[in-house]
Amino acid sequence: MAEQAQQFAFQAEVQRLLDLVIHSLYTDKEIFLRELVSNASDAIDRLRFEALTNPGLLPEGHEPKIRLVPDQEKRTLTIEDDGIGMTRDEVVQNIGTIARSGTREALEQLKEKAAEGAEQLIGQFGVGFYSSFMVAERVELVTRKAGSDQAVRWESSGGGSFTVTEAERDRPGTTITLHLKPVDSENGIEDYTDRWVLGRIVRQHADFITYPIVLPGEKTEELADPAPEQPLNSMKPIWARPPSEVTKEEYADFYKQISHDWSEPLETIHTRAEGLVEYQAVLFIPSKGAMDLYYPGFKPSLRLYVKRMLVRENSEELLPRWMRWVRGAVDSPDLPLNVSREMLQSDRHVRQIRRALTKKVLDTLKKLQEGDRAKYETFWRELGRAVKEGVDSDFENRDALLNLLLFGSSRDAEGLSTLKEYVERMPEGQADIWYLTGSSREQIENSPALETFRDRGWEVLYLTDPVDELVVQSVTEFEGKKLRSAGKGAVELEEGEKKDSADEKKKEFEPFLGALQKRLETWVKEVRLSGRLTKSPAVLVVAEHDYSPQLERLMSMGRGDGIRQRRILELNAGHTLVQGLRRRFDANPNDSVVGDYAELLLGWSLLAEGSEPHDPVRFTQLVAGLMETGLDAAPAAPAAASTETADHAAQASAESPAEPTVDASESPAGPAESSSEPSEPPTEQAPTSAV
Repeated sequence: MAEQAQQFAFQAEVQRLLDLVIHSLYTDKEIFLRELVSNASDAIDRLRFEALTNPGLLPEGHEPKIRLVPDQEKRTLTIEDDGIGMTRDEVVQNIGTIARSGTREALEQLKEKAAEGAEQLIGQFGVGFYSSFMVAERVELVTRKAGSDQAVRWESSGGGSFTVTEAERDRPGTTITLHLKPVDSENGIEDYTDRWVLGRIVRQHADFITYPIVLPGEKTEELADPAPEQPLNSMKPIWARPPSEVTKEEYADFYKQISHDWSEPLETIHTRAEGLVEYQAVLFIPSKGAMDLYYPGFKPSLRLYVKRMLVRENSEELLPRWMRWVRGAVDSPDLPLNVSREMLQSDRHVRQIRRALTKKVLDTLKKLQEGDRAKYETFWRELGRAVKEGVDSDFENRDALLNLLLFGSSRDAEGLSTLKEYVERMPEGQADIWYLTGSSREQIENSPALETFRDRGWEVLYLTDPVDELVVQSVTEFEGKKLRSAGKGAVELEEGEKKDSADEKKKEFEPFLGALQKRLETWVKEVRLSGRLTKSPAVLVVAEHDYSPQLERLMSMGRGDGIRQRRILELNAGHTLVQGLRRRFDANPNDSVVGDYAELLLGWSLLAEGSEPHDPVRFTQLVAGLMETGLDAAPAAPAAASTETADHAAQASAESPAEPTVDASESPAGPAESSSEPSEPPTEQAPTSAV
């Protein structure tokens, strides 16, 4: 009855293309099952479409299924469908030629006829079938075209040829039998006859496909008849149901399934769009950030489905990179896919979906910020750092992002503030938004650069995230107010007579400041009087367009070279230490003690901001010399003093330490008095006179 088998050569450079499919096209071997199930689903869809104009093709009571039949003894896996099937010529043309697909040709024909639903067919490239050879040594296909009584068998071992013979099949559809390769865990080949393995793959990649995917019931000694068929997929995509019909528990279960996060999501976004681009989506804002969120290789848990078939588990194209913490699923029937279905092409469909989903997430965050501030601050503490990344990278949504930002500030030790709230609190006379960057809140709060702002009652934002440096470099103003660093540039807050007095003082200090700058020129490019100090003797700042100390530390860590830019040393002209040092300079411009104390002030300023002195050894030598001189100058306690009196005096001294001063009439001890003005900082001599 059956004709003799005919052998055909593949009509493409099959060996090279099969190597591509097996080794390069798909990242996971288990994807073969997704492709074969997808093809089966397409075949059933096509039968139903054809039946619209030819009802006789669809048997009465037709309930299509996709069956998986594993056989552990024979090491085979069979995938069977009740779809449209193929004729002999279609088998030779469609299976024998790589990158030619009956579905694709049908798609073109249906588009010409404007048939409803034609664009939903996704098997457009004709290579998914060949993924079978990633796991199979030999593949057999038996198919029968709907409306025909003739079946055909196709068989190949994945080489350069295949055979075609007549066959028998009791109903239309296609049966594919894979003769599996041995299990090879090192190369990612699992035991695909294991029911648990098959169930896991289906639930992961095809859980929401329209038709039931079933396993035959297992035979047991206790039961005379086999158990009922076991369905593997739910066929109930949560995004396809109206939000009013989905419970909070169902959302939570779905979130846990796709994210592997056992905490509840902070917020759920259920949305859909129809028109030029159609999609349905369920997105989740997590309550906790992933531990590896800020690692370069982090991939978002955003699944992409095409007609309920999972085509990508970690879709990075549908949301901007800074939104990689969003989890969920997006289903769109008309997204263009490349040959492997694993990379989306960059086109207007993708851009439109990306723009719509991004706006939806931004709107949800804004509502959360305005309607439930405590909940929003929970989100911010976990994921705010990632949101700040968008300010520097997502120019289209920058304005919306600026309104979402939260910062700590000098106003409240615990609370967070938006930029808008800061502007609304600005007192009369304050024109700019002030901030200071640092590695921690404690470090910033102890910075001398904030003294004049505290005295005036002006609020300063505390920027402690490394990414904040990118934010302030990208954003120079907000609602017409400039963003200015309290640690950059010159702070001139005085007006009128006070400003005139400050200008006169600068002229008086000019020779003294010049001498200090010459002594410190290796490390500082300018020494000047400060407009921001009220209590501390000195502070280190940078020029308006230089790197902040925090950014400089981060860059130095990345380079590993420890290079530092030259900074600006500002002195408080009203501080006793600075005044005494200036008097000593006026008495003897060549006094080396002045230079030693300049180095001490520089080291002290670095420590005050949380940095390390430029030369720690030299700094400790100077401090030790200062301590020795202080002890030599301290009067001895009276011999007759009682222990109680001595203890009382020591306690009083600890509570109210006397600040040392420099007087021009004092004579420096030791060789420092006779030394000349040094051209380079001394390396051994310690200060020999108390200041």
